[in-house]
Amino acid sequence: MDENELETERFGCEAGLRIVVQVPEAHERDIRDAVVAEAALSWGDYDRVSFTTRSGTQRFRSLGTGHNAATPDTVEVECVELSFFLASDAPLAKGVLHAIYAAHPYEEPVVFVTPCLRTRHVRGTDEDNPNRFWNRSDVDWAP
Repeated sequence: MDENELETERFGCEAGLRIVVQVPEAHERDIRDAVVAEAALSWGDYDRVSFTTRSGTQRFRSLGTGHNAATPDTVEVECVELSFFLASDAPLAKGVLHAIYAAHPYEEPVVFVTPCLRTRHVRGTDEDNPNRFWNRSDVDWAP
């Protein structure tokens, strides 16, 4: 599907990459800081836009061919997933992936790179929508 096929008067679409990194929660900030040092993670009028899930269990069994000793049973590590969007720019994506590998505590980080489309609002539309934070008094998360 082409990004132009989904565009409406309310939003447009942009092709890019969705990056998802599984990382022990204690190291999530290190990965996020390394990524932001390489890419602004811009989304319209905002930057440093990412999402972190809370919390899941990553499982693996070491075969003993890397730096870990072989493990007879499956090892479980509490992890989160950090995800963000990058524009379709191979040099930028390579720089971000190198930063992830440099900051990640694992020998073999679990990183997914998926082509995707993101939506972007058309400025000035839907201004009187009662669901928008600027039209509500009960929003406590908006600066």
